[in-house]
This record gives sequence, C-alpha cells and structure tokens, in this order.
Amino acid sequence: MLKKIGVGILIVVIFVMTLWFTSNNPGIVEIDLAFGTVSPSIAVAFAVMFVIGWAFGLLCTSVFILRLINERRQLRRSLRNAESEVSSLRNLPLTDAD
Repeated sequence: MLKKIGVGILIVVIFVMTLWFTSNNPGIVEIDLAFGTVSPSIAVAFAVMFVIGWAFGLLCTSVFILRLINERRQLRRSLRNAESEVSSLRNLPLTDAD
C-alpha cells in the first residue's frame, strides 16, 4: 500500500516537473541528423532522448539478465551431473582394503 502511494507521488512530481520545464523552455532546438534536420521544441527533444535512453538501458539490462539465465541453466545442469555422480558413488559396494 505504501509502495503504491510512493509511486503515485513520484509520478505526480515528475508530471509537475515536466510541466514546469515545458513552460520555462518554450524554444525550438534544431537537430542536425545525418539524413536531414528536424526542429522540435526543447521539451519534445528531451522527451525523445529520455525514451531512447530508457530503451537503451532496457536493452543493456535484458542482455545482462539473459546472461544470468544462461549461467543459471549451466549451473543447474552441472549440479544435476554432480548429484548423479555422488548418488552412483554411494550405491557402489564398499571394498575392504587388505
């Protein structure tokens, strides 16, 4: 319950800060791309860069998570093999050393 309230307050604060930023920066910025030039408002340019950064962060995080999942799969396989070997060694008859 407290977490939901905190997230709600955070969303409202971000929304208010976005409105404040937009009202204080009404100018237009010119962005020169390799294939052309665009002229969005500063707020739109910041929003697009935020989304691109978020997507890049999500991509990097997903690559890291996929590596962890693969490592976990390999460790489980290794554990199963080790448990199988221990089980088969326990079932061997004991021999007396003469």
